[in-house]
Amino acid sequence: MSNRAFNFNAGPAALPLEVLERAQAEFVDFHGTGMSIMEMSHRGAVYEAVHNEASSRLLKLLGNPSGYMVLFLQGGASTQFAMLPMNLLTEGKTAGYVKSGSWANKAIKEAKLIGDTFIAGSSEADKYMRMPDLSSLSLPEHTAYLHLTSNETIEGTQFREFPDTGNVPLIADMSSDILCRPFDLTQFGMVYAGAQKNLGPSGVTVVIAREELLQNSPKHLPTMFRYDTHADNNSLYNTPPSFSIYMVNEVLKWIEEQGALTGVEQKNREKADLLYRFIDESNGFFRGCTQPDSRSTMNVTFRLASEELEKLFIKESEKEGFIGLKGHRSVGGLRASIYNAVPYAAVKALVDFMGQFQKTHG
Repeated sequence: MSNRAFNFNAGPAALPLEVLERAQAEFVDFHGTGMSIMEMSHRGAVYEAVHNEASSRLLKLLGNPSGYMVLFLQGGASTQFAMLPMNLLTEGKTAGYVKSGSWANKAIKEAKLIGDTFIAGSSEADKYMRMPDLSSLSLPEHTAYLHLTSNETIEGTQFREFPDTGNVPLIADMSSDILCRPFDLTQFGMVYAGAQKNLGPSGVTVVIAREELLQNSPKHLPTMFRYDTHADNNSLYNTPPSFSIYMVNEVLKWIEEQGALTGVEQKNREKADLLYRFIDESNGFFRGCTQPDSRSTMNVTFRLASEELEKLFIKESEKEGFIGLKGHRSVGGLRASIYNAVPYAAVKALVDFMGQFQKTHG
């Protein structure tokens, strides 16, 4: 489709065109049922097959480790900021948090409302322009879990590797980089992610956890905020966001077609290398925000010499069909989110535009 925008939105973000076209083809009549998937009962066999297929396909992409379960929940990762400590931060325990940026700070704020917390690592002194060094991590015996944000969407930083937390469950908010590369799920007690960046459309949040962490939720919690409610009912206790889950399944199929996570990682590195290399070689006209060893392959943040020039960049880029390049309002600047579904051609077009902009205004 020649009229597709160059979509660099941070979320909801670009979806694979192939997935959109497949969904379009069966939108009105799903598999000969005479109904859209959105019109079906979530208790029916047709929808439940899609639901279970999405869960099993996700675990397969992550190596099918034993003892893990997928939940499809609502409320976004922001609800998980509270639901996690409500379920796991029990009396006599404390929760460790890695303070790495805007989204980590939101998770910390919610956890403090629930119970005792401590900061296990922080990059606040560097204005979150790098990921904290966790090589000398020390956790008290009574630590309920260690929480980190694998990729900070706003600042544009990403963990290269994850710490060994021993018997303490490692839990990660992977909303903005899940499935962008292979990772060892068995290193984690739980990972969670809002779907609207790399997994599908907004409306569903994926939780992947060791089964024992999903059992025995505190009895005083409301039913819908208990992990065991959703685990015991295969995420079908109440009506799930069925269309979003269907779309997640289609995106997972697409990832398989790209060569699974190894193939996706190669494509993501090619895109990120192209953009970062151009920024670094622009003789200071464009300046990368984050320290090189913490640069995200998903969210590339950069600046120009002045806010006025940045505003002009946004204005001219939008005229050329580039969407979503304005940095988050909390930090300003510029940002290109180059998630899995953003094609290399879109990044190449952006680099070409940046080169022309530099020639005109440099």
